[in-house]
Amino acid sequence: IGGTASDGLDIILGADGIGYLWNRENQAVVVGTNNTEKMRIDSTGAVTKPLQPAFLARLSNFQSNVSNTDYSTVIFDTEIFDQNADFSTSTYKFTAPVTGRYQFNVSLRLQDLDSAASYSQVRLTTSNRVYEVFLLDTTEFNGDLNYHTASSSHLVDMDANDVAYVQIRTSGGTAQTDISYSGDSNFSGFLAC
Repeated sequence: IGGTASDGLDIILGADGIGYLWNRENQAVVVGTNNTEKMRIDSTGAVTKPLQPAFLARLSNFQSNVSNTDYSTVIFDTEIFDQNADFSTSTYKFTAPVTGRYQFNVSLRLQDLDSAASYSQVRLTTSNRVYEVFLLDTTEFNGDLNYHTASSSHLVDMDANDVAYVQIRTSGGTAQTDISYSGDSNFSGFLAC
């Protein structure tokens, strides 16, 4: 069964009972609702979803002298991209638009870590639970560390409207640790399934 829509799309119902839309002009299958493209399969078989939640954010400046008594939220205030507009550069949090499994990636370059502090810790905090990015025992070093980079990835479960953000703290010592900015430190995520 088949036909051609007025916009040049072939509408086909295969013998297997599956419906297909085929754009003869650009050799793509395009799926949409309310006159908005939601998914495209191009002629190479690549599938793109322009509204699939995905973001990459970084710091625009050093975050200086992080707290040595409590957790501070990392100030990811610059978006490289934010598909579906789910990341806030004012709260530095990602808000899940739908319930699902989300992949998050955190990378931080810390500078001037205090060897007198008991430890430095970074965590990914979500509405459902907390995930440790790293815990570093700075007392094991002979002096302050000029640089230390750490990264981690986590596949987490989130409900619609749950949030995810990155926190840091040092315990004791002097509040002197800085988080480097630009491409040195970033936070990204996407809806995996």
